[in-house]
Amino acid sequence: MNPLWSMSASSVHKQAEGEEKTLAEDVKNRPLQTEPKKQLSSIPKNALPTTKPTSLTRATQSTNGTHASYRPFYLEYLLLAEFTLVVKQKLPGVYVQPSYRSALVWFGVIFIRHGLFQDGVFKFTVYIPDNYPDGDYPRLLFDIPIFHPLVDSTSGELDVKRAFAKWRRSHNHIWQVLMYARRIFYEIYTTSPLNPEAAVLYEKDFQLFKNKVVDSVKVCTAHLLDQPKIEDPYAISFSPWNPSVHEEAKEKMLTQKKPD
Repeated sequence: MNPLWSMSASSVHKQAEGEEKTLAEDVKNRPLQTEPKKQLSSIPKNALPTTKPTSLTRATQSTNGTHASYRPFYLEYLLLAEFTLVVKQKLPGVYVQPSYRSALVWFGVIFIRHGLFQDGVFKFTVYIPDNYPDGDYPRLLFDIPIFHPLVDSTSGELDVKRAFAKWRRSHNHIWQVLMYARRIFYEIYTTSPLNPEAAVLYEKDFQLFKNKVVDSVKVCTAHLLDQPKIEDPYAISFSPWNPSVHEEAKEKMLTQKKPD
């Protein structure tokens, strides 16, 4: 079980308050000593890096005024709050799961039910900067590049910068990135594309664009049962339909009572 997501907001506050009191007593009664700091788990070796390594100066400072020793707890609290917001938003057809190995990596999948990309099931990974929320925007990469003007045809990275030119800590949240990732399948933009071919075909040869989109959806579907690219017990994976395993779960979902 990921210790990050088992930690409640209240426990984070209590732990931070306890350390603050201890720190004050140490300063008053004896010379200040360097205490070992709790660190977030590192990003898996085979995961794409989100940012350049943080400098020593950056690591010992906090742009929001929080003491450096509290920074790991503060980041954990923020990411827990961000995930809670995602759950509350109930984005249609969008599901995410934080990584077991790193709180800065989230796995996700988008189901498209109508439109040009109908029946598409697109797995993706979100990479959150280690200086969140004071750094750049989170990155979102589809496991398989999708034929779309806003998706890089080689890396599968979504053009998140288009929607978040500057990440503002007081206004922007990860759920907005997920909502944007869903919206691009229903609203096609072609200006300053990451995939120029897709943009030109959408404007000049719409039928060929539709054909390539259908082919792209088929490719993603064909690889849906592939093992996750990152070895992580919480990575999203699919398995063939097995009535003895899935039928009971299906019935429970269909018969689940709605809250009054």
